[in-house]
Amino acid sequence: MSAAGNGPPPADTALAARLFDELAEKTADRRGVTRTAYGAGEQFAHDLVRDAGTAVGLSARTDAGGNLYLTLPGTDETGRAIIVGSHLDSVPMGGNFDGAAGVLAGLAVAAGWKKAGYALRDDLVVMALRAEESTWFPVSYPGSKLALGLLPPETLDLTRADSGRTLADHMAELGFDPETVRAGTPQVDPASVRAYVELHIEQGPVLIAEDAPVGVVTGIRGSRRYREARVLGQYAHSGAVPRAYRADALIGAADLVMRLQADWLALEAEGRDMTFTVGMFSTDPAEHAFSKIAGEVRLAIDIRSHEEETLERMLGLVHRRFAEVEAAHGVTVDPGPLTGSTPAEMDATLRAAFGAAQQSLGLPSFSMASGAGHDAATFAGAGIPSAMLFVRNQNGSHNPDEAMEMVDFEAAVAVLAEGLARLS
Repeated sequence: MSAAGNGPPPADTALAARLFDELAEKTADRRGVTRTAYGAGEQFAHDLVRDAGTAVGLSARTDAGGNLYLTLPGTDETGRAIIVGSHLDSVPMGGNFDGAAGVLAGLAVAAGWKKAGYALRDDLVVMALRAEESTWFPVSYPGSKLALGLLPPETLDLTRADSGRTLADHMAELGFDPETVRAGTPQVDPASVRAYVELHIEQGPVLIAEDAPVGVVTGIRGSRRYREARVLGQYAHSGAVPRAYRADALIGAADLVMRLQADWLALEAEGRDMTFTVGMFSTDPAEHAFSKIAGEVRLAIDIRSHEEETLERMLGLVHRRFAEVEAAHGVTVDPGPLTGSTPAEMDATLRAAFGAAQQSLGLPSFSMASGAGHDAATFAGAGIPSAMLFVRNQNGSHNPDEAMEMVDFEAAVAVLAEGLARLS
């Protein structure tokens, strides 16, 4: 049965609900869940999804880097695929829905359609991507990049934050083929991918404020990041050294942050889209003391925008502020390596299809941009038409208190299925 007719059959959201529960139980941490990239938690999640997919009759394969593909064949043997994907890793002590919601949504659609004997003209591929959360390895989107043959080979030598071992080591330990990945061999032919669609929980409060269960994403912010910046001064006695003779790293770092905060406010006043965050800020516990002037402060700088011009402009201001702070406080700023990603626009045709699906299901028509990064940015950057759906979610993400309600998930999955059917 093709996608023509009165719309697709219902997705198997009961299957998704059971898998959410099992993920929460089996990857639980002290609070929330931890599914370490290329670690036990992520691997458990991949095995769970693979077993569930094959149990309902989907074919499964795993690529050289560990990405999982579950396929419901199309009716017309077009040689093309529509991929519905997301990731299964989490941040340390994170929530159960970030990433997993997208994979289980795709699986719910494919499982429901398989049981009903329903298919698109193109293959429907549910893709579980690896290592999207860059808290583990200091690189954006390694799973989707390696799938498309876009991962720089030196990435395999980056070390995981908790183990200190390389990405290549962790891949090999799980039975994957890091040398094929290092060679840049594509695991997916971009020319064969008709579209990439990713469902994800919203990571902020917009859908809650708008009283909308589902949002169609317009674009994804890019980033510029200094993850390992340091302000270096001179340790000294807190009572014996007058201010004029100090090289206080903490004062220099605090001044740097406030100068950059002022730059953010100025760019916002111009109407530019941007966020600036210092998510880590600390003195060295091995050397700091109550009665010592701080000689070192470590901080992370995270800049995001939908506008490449704004990212570059703010990056220039960051470098200018480094020099000003050094001159004002007698300190040295060592920014460490620069990482980041490119902004990505979602495909207008796909956005229209999912917007029409919202309307046909009687849901509010609502579109919004994504402030966080997602694997959809990699696919869009490779020239593959890409789309995202957001699901309403309480309490944000990257924390144990994520609270997506299943009624909202079911609404989003219905939009996903209806939108996919409109592409056939």
